[in-house]
Amino acid sequence: MDDIPPYPPIDPTTFDLIVIGTGLPGSIIAAAASTASKSVLHIDPNPFYGSHFSSLPLADLPSFLSSHSTSPSPPRSVSSEEHHDFSLLGLAARPIYSSIDISSFSPDLIDQFSRKFILDVAGPRVFFCADKSIELILNTGANQYMEFKSIDATFVGDSKGNLLNVPDSRAAIFKDKSLGLMEKNLLMRFFKLVQGHLADEQDVKISDEDLQSPFVDFLNKMGLPPKIKSFILYAIAMADYDQEDTGVCGDLLKTKDGIDQLALYNASIGRFQNASGALLYPIYGQGELSQAFCRRAAVKGCVYVLRMPVSALLVDKDTGCYKGVRLASGQDIFSQKLILDPTFKVTLPSGSSPSPPLQAKLPFFSPKDDRGKVVRGICITKTSLKPDMSNFLVVYPPRSLFPEQVTSIRLLQIASNLAVCPPGMFVLYISALCNDDDQGKKLIHAVTKTLLTVPPPINSESSAAVQIKTAESGCAVQDETAESGSTGPSDPGEGKPTLLWSALYSQELTLGQVDFICSTPMPDGKLNYDDLIDAAVKLFKEIYPEDEFFPQTSSENREDDGDGDAFPET
Repeated sequence: MDDIPPYPPIDPTTFDLIVIGTGLPGSIIAAAASTASKSVLHIDPNPFYGSHFSSLPLADLPSFLSSHSTSPSPPRSVSSEEHHDFSLLGLAARPIYSSIDISSFSPDLIDQFSRKFILDVAGPRVFFCADKSIELILNTGANQYMEFKSIDATFVGDSKGNLLNVPDSRAAIFKDKSLGLMEKNLLMRFFKLVQGHLADEQDVKISDEDLQSPFVDFLNKMGLPPKIKSFILYAIAMADYDQEDTGVCGDLLKTKDGIDQLALYNASIGRFQNASGALLYPIYGQGELSQAFCRRAAVKGCVYVLRMPVSALLVDKDTGCYKGVRLASGQDIFSQKLILDPTFKVTLPSGSSPSPPLQAKLPFFSPKDDRGKVVRGICITKTSLKPDMSNFLVVYPPRSLFPEQVTSIRLLQIASNLAVCPPGMFVLYISALCNDDDQGKKLIHAVTKTLLTVPPPINSESSAAVQIKTAESGCAVQDETAESGSTGPSDPGEGKPTLLWSALYSQELTLGQVDFICSTPMPDGKLNYDDLIDAAVKLFKEIYPEDEFFPQTSSENREDDGDGDAFPET
């Protein structure tokens, strides 16, 4: 019997659209195009969905990061004479991650449960109950493939390890014992003004001049003290940079945008019947979002092929126009449009001299320049940072940990009730925008030093791409089977949870592009997906300007917001 080929042929061989990479923006576009009756082929070289938006078993995360941290071997040399009509442009992955550091401080325990951890590659991420991603999930029916739970609370942290609750309603303001009477009155007056403005009440309308001014100036004008300003700017409006220092602020928030963010936060609270807070997290991790849209696309006829590398692009010899792709199996597949994952770069065949039309179009075949970096950290502990709480968000405003900290740092703690870790353990996701790897490391280390007991490593293995440290803690780590909310023998050192495992890495913030060849963006440094969804919508509209983005049909079953949706699972 003949051996079964590793790459069975794809039929048909011509499509309207080929999407390479199952990251979130590409998956949304594939689903939208399939809904618009386009024939779509969605390919991913990985054996899983989600690409850089995926959630992976702990044992698989280091190899995934490593495979995207160094320049791979040059792609198989392809000659322009291999086809009489087309030139072949090689397609290779480019480095995305750097300064990867994977540390295990209790290797026996971690190895025992490694397959029970599902870790987000691009964490921390949450959904606001009323944001664009939730609206898109509901409008497209992708909610059939996802379940959510509510994030319990949001806190603001400081350098002493304190976690201060962020009051998100009038009732919460009155109950908050950390606020003085004057602070409560000022905050109530501010929220009343914002609510009146949003309700279009003329006597409390915020002026156009104020709306175009920096949000921090408006808060100062309202007489809000530094503590309250910090809560509003960084824990509700989610500003990334120090808004008080225009010299380092990479994104000065205008009052209009700040008010819009407050409106989103307010609309998110209590929207769903069984989600009391403003934030949601998907059961089984953030990778479920890309999979949901892939399933939506498949229902509409999209063809999916995983474990399928693409070795080259086919371009017309005479015009330099894109025609199709050559798969690693050697099969040529043709399409009118192509969308690339941003991790790919195009290379010329060795020794070839491109034709003038192709030479002119080569600059459009590769993604745009990077726009900085985001540093990400993942920590595993056996004790919650808050003894009475499992899932919550912590924001460290600029300058809250050390004087040189110019960006916000965000931390999300997730427990086993979200099916991402074993009972009795917790996963912490940390991220911050940074200019370089050294700055990023300093930001993550400042958080872990403040909140956790980090045992010193005694053994280490390193390579050019990944440093793997294995250490034995100086204390015994007990194998608990029930989720614990209090400190115990495994958590010495001022009652701080002890770090069992960690990952730290920097990620390039590559922009997508809409040009001769389209590409999607990498995960950004934001807490939610709104900007990424905007990028996906823009890209879809550019390639299919005459088609509606996910047209609503009578068969679509959208939840009603009337008295609060029952969207998240409890």
